[in-house]
Amino acid sequence: MATYSSVPPLDPTIKTAVVTGGSRGIGKAIASMLAQDSFQVLITYRSNEAEAKSCVDAITALGGKASAFQLDIEDTNAIRSFFAEIVTKVNFFCLINNAGITKDGLVLRMKEEDFSKVVDVCLRGTFVCCQEAAKILTKKRRGRIITISSVVGLTGNAGQVNYAAAKAGLLGLTKSLAKELASRQITCNAIAPGFIETDMTAKLSDEIKAQYIASIPLKRMGTPEDVAAAVAFLASDKASYITGQVLSVNGGMYC
Repeated sequence: MATYSSVPPLDPTIKTAVVTGGSRGIGKAIASMLAQDSFQVLITYRSNEAEAKSCVDAITALGGKASAFQLDIEDTNAIRSFFAEIVTKVNFFCLINNAGITKDGLVLRMKEEDFSKVVDVCLRGTFVCCQEAAKILTKKRRGRIITISSVVGLTGNAGQVNYAAAKAGLLGLTKSLAKELASRQITCNAIAPGFIETDMTAKLSDEIKAQYIASIPLKRMGTPEDVAAAVAFLASDKASYITGQVLSVNGGMYC
């Protein structure tokens, strides 16, 4: 784990959110919006320290509170250490499970290790984060766990059997957690983004993008901020009676 000396010390009194994979794309938008809502935000990143520092600096420049920590979501021991050494020291309220990877390929050609890698990061890593968060939040008897799934977890997608399986698994994980943790006033919800402007979709050809957009009733791609707004709502007091739900942020795709 690593943090930056340029970031103010963590405040143990401010309501705090952890955003895994929070240094870019959807995660960065979530971290920024939660910071605007007066959360102290702890973002995790896997390897790009410069990118993480840029995200933190942007938040702090606007008066928000943020810190970044290097964390491999595939490493169970590292996750447990992060929660024990860092998260227990703050006023932890909300976990945003956003970290994930893709290793696309047709099922007949997909290597078993590529299937396992995606499931380990997207599903098993999220499970460990949820387990550690639940240990803290159940003692506080309040909190939020919000998990970023995907439209492909609801519909499937050719060439992504590993990613779709992992993202579908997150929905079952969320609904089960909601039933287990509701008695402690901890809500657990998932968000299933559709076709969002990210580094992943930027790699697609203009032709494929046009095909996707044509299938969206709102006739546009979503933005990371569209997803972040949904997260901010579920993290707020206004969503205290919503749990076990999957919110699709997809412009009407597959509605």
